[in-house]
Amino acid sequence: GLWRTEIKPKYLRKNCIACKMCLLICPENCVSGEEKNKFDCDYAYCKGCGLCAKICPKQDIEMVKEDSCSGQL
Repeated sequence: GLWRTEIKPKYLRKNCIACKMCLLICPENCVSGEEKNKFDCDYAYCKGCGLCAKICPKQDIEMVKEDSCSGQL
């Protein structure tokens, strides 16, 4: 969305254990997924708060500049 800051989450999909902590903490319910390394973010609603990246126990989510992960979910 247009309200997002200059950063957004990038799911690395390398060390995900499907704990669903990112899904539970997202205030906008932008995160979806069920299996390891299969979680995605709906960037149309993501505000770039970074809570998903902060809570990830495996550091499998990083916050990146808006244009550096274009086309990736």
